[in-house]
Amino acid sequence: MNMFLNNSPIPYTIGFERLFDQLDEFIHHSKKLPSYPPYNIKKNGENFTIEMALAGFSKDDIEVTVTEDILTISSNKETPKKDELYKGISDRKFTRNFSIADDIIVKSAELKNGLLTIELEREIPEEKKPRKIKIG
Repeated sequence: MNMFLNNSPIPYTIGFERLFDQLDEFIHHSKKLPSYPPYNIKKNGENFTIEMALAGFSKDDIEVTVTEDILTISSNKETPKKDELYKGISDRKFTRNFSIADDIIVKSAELKNGLLTIELEREIPEEKKPRKIKIG
């Protein structure tokens, strides 16, 4: 059940059911979000940058995929057994998902000096740009 709609329509919204469902899902599951690996999200005008700290990982260890409105960053890197006195740099398996809007596209991903940088760009389709409607 959607907590925003309470089974009754909001009179000034049309077609936002999916957005309300996503927000409701986020609120219910936000306490279960993993804290590894650490990341930043920056907004540059209408575009975004995700920075993820991945010390000890190589490009071959990381996979970045986009499926519909989910950006997934994951690694299946196996941690070799070593005789280490202390292990402070983590290099374990992880999966981190980000919900992205329909008009956001992933432009690039780069791993440099242990920092994965993903550039996201808002690309508004022609049919969604403002247009004048001729009154007949």
